[in-house]
Amino acid sequence: MGSKTLCFFFFLFFVAVSFKYASAHDEEDNGLVMNFYKDTCPQAEDIIKEQVRLLYKRHKNTAFSWLRNIFHDCAVQSCDASLLLDSTRRTLSEKETDRSFGLRNFRYIETIKEAVERECPGVVSCADILVLSARDGIVSLGGPYIPLRTGRRDGRKSRADILENYLPDHNESMSVVLERFAAMGIDTPGVVALLGAHSVGRTHCVKLVHRLYPQVDPVLNPGHVEHMLYKCPDEIPDPKAVQYVRNDRGTPMILDNNYYRNILDNKGLLIVDHQLATDKRTKPYVKKMAKKQDYFFKEFSRAITILSENNPLTGTKGEIRKQCNVANKLH
Repeated sequence: MGSKTLCFFFFLFFVAVSFKYASAHDEEDNGLVMNFYKDTCPQAEDIIKEQVRLLYKRHKNTAFSWLRNIFHDCAVQSCDASLLLDSTRRTLSEKETDRSFGLRNFRYIETIKEAVERECPGVVSCADILVLSARDGIVSLGGPYIPLRTGRRDGRKSRADILENYLPDHNESMSVVLERFAAMGIDTPGVVALLGAHSVGRTHCVKLVHRLYPQVDPVLNPGHVEHMLYKCPDEIPDPKAVQYVRNDRGTPMILDNNYYRNILDNKGLLIVDHQLATDKRTKPYVKKMAKKQDYFFKEFSRAITILSENNPLTGTKGEIRKQCNVANKLH
């Protein structure tokens, strides 16, 4: 074998090793790993999964809350359970802002936390519980199981003052929505897949009436308008009233690709739903997900993974809260 050939093989070996090392380094760069608690609390993930199962059995709407939690927490600068903190005399909590309207069931996160604390006091973060409850809630809704890494630590302060800079609103332009998600590393098909979470749950009439009054939005499917008007008869609904429209009347409790068929048929409740089905950047992916649920699940799993790993606190940063709604220093 000639010297040139040997040099070539050594070069290939070096490239392969370098690539392998770089990949491993990238995987560990944010400090998250699979089964982070295998030594410190081996039962942690099983306890969370069992609590999610029991709570879902008693209160079906908990799964919608867990799915929404991961978006509202992780999208705002860091996936650190800042969403769960209560307001203090000095600081408004994220969950009490207008943008968090409709978020609920935080007490059940505390139920899960208490179960984990009984097994392993002071070990498992609320941030990981929030993420893993979302993962297991997705399964409860018929969605895919998504292996997620753990090792997050909890933030000590609310981010209510900067929330508007990160969370896209349902009335924003599609350009703004795509930009906000791109800042987290989520591409266009990932955005389309994440909005597929609108396949489950319901939307309060407060968020819908601008499409019904004083005139009905002409792009809405006329057959669907009749149902929306029946559910939202008041031009100025009471935010505390039980006035909701199911996001998907066909399969309201199942995370599936029926959402995409609905929005292509002009049955999307929110402006963002309509834009998703009509914008030239997103419509091709909407049509593909409407046809292939496997594709939807693949992109949804990928996007949830990226979202769950958005700028986490790891190592010595942050803390492990004793209670998810209060930072330790306030105990």
